[in-house]
Amino acid sequence: MKINVLDKGYVRLVNVMGSDLTVVNSARVSYAKESSELTEKDKSLIRFLAREGHTSPFRHATLQFEVYAPLMIARQWWKYVVGSDHTMDAWNEASRRYITLELENYIPKTNEWRSKPANSKQGSGVPLSVSLGSELTERLMKQIQQGVEDYEFALEQGVAAEQARLLIPSAYGMYTAWYWTGSLQSVAHLINQRVASDSQYEFQQFAKAIYELTKEHFPVSIEELMSQNNN
Repeated sequence: MKINVLDKGYVRLVNVMGSDLTVVNSARVSYAKESSELTEKDKSLIRFLAREGHTSPFRHATLQFEVYAPLMIARQWWKYVVGSDHTMDAWNEASRRYITLELENYIPKTNEWRSKPANSKQGSGVPLSVSLGSELTERLMKQIQQGVEDYEFALEQGVAAEQARLLIPSAYGMYTAWYWTGSLQSVAHLINQRVASDSQYEFQQFAKAIYELTKEHFPVSIEELMSQNNN
């Protein structure tokens, strides 16, 4: 269960606890009732819960993902863990303080550079010309190459990995890996915000991958949670 994203990134579903039936039975325990299979009546209950904002039953189902993405995505993603007041999320990330991972960077193609938006302080506007994109890609690759050489030189000289990493280039574009575990409610919250048209394009691609992996196990719940957000 893995979806490739951007040039080198991916999202992999590692583990799942629960199903749409978990949501239903978590709600029905109040009446000492339990369903053994999902019925149309159960689907109606899920719709009611999502519509009325009764979100606690959605927190009894969890998903665990492995994500490999540029740091600019990882640091935005981390805010969902820090700011989570409705569930407990978990996050564990690879550390260059302990190990020397292969250096990989997100490098936009020459036709993938975007202008700044005309009426906003964030986000993107129209695509830039390929000629300018070519120069930007070339400048980025030169910066990365020099930084990699400096980083490897420091390691060869016996510099501690926790200091040598200061020489790692293109911090925002450097790939990092982490495990993220969240409740179904938390996952739906991230998807809803990050598939929005005004979200950063690169993050949109990761959010779409999370959605595709989630709906395989929670087809009714995820659709209802998303539709209520879009109403």
